[in-house]
Amino acid sequence: MRRQAYGASRKNQRGSAAVEFALVAPLFFALVFSILEAGWFFFVNSAVEQANATAARLIRTGQAQNATDDDGNPAYSKEAFYDEICNVVSTFGDCDKALTVDISRFASFDALAADISDPVCRDKDDPTIQGAQFDASDYGAQNEIVRVRVCYLYKPVNPALGIKMKTNRHGFRELVALSIFRNEPFED
Repeated sequence: MRRQAYGASRKNQRGSAAVEFALVAPLFFALVFSILEAGWFFFVNSAVEQANATAARLIRTGQAQNATDDDGNPAYSKEAFYDEICNVVSTFGDCDKALTVDISRFASFDALAADISDPVCRDKDDPTIQGAQFDASDYGAQNEIVRVRVCYLYKPVNPALGIKMKTNRHGFRELVALSIFRNEPFED
């Protein structure tokens, strides 16, 4: 008789463990996946920052203005420059759908301060928005003020992450990196 009571008690313990697991598991997995999503988001965001830093360095040091290929042609045409920036973030998706590079030069910091335009980001509803929002002349000359903005569209798995972040109507987060600098003195 005692054996039956002991066996029934063990079955009840196993049953209660299953119920406890069923109650705790969804919260545990939600926490784990949120941590993974946050880590991936910060990884993508750091790549966008690196893409912006790469673009700014190429312009600020005069490499974009003065580099030539083997035939003596400018090495950093609009398309070549965009491709160089795309190489930094291409791991995360198609640059033709997600990446926008905007470069502007300004005569003074007052002119820069007067420009309060929002960064331009791609939009699949508006095919007129190109990835390269600049011309090679926007790289500027020595000592000119240049602003570089890189926008990358990121689609999170967990929509609750980044509630305060700007999101377009298709659910993409707009990750924007910005650099403002004065070009260094470089040889023309």
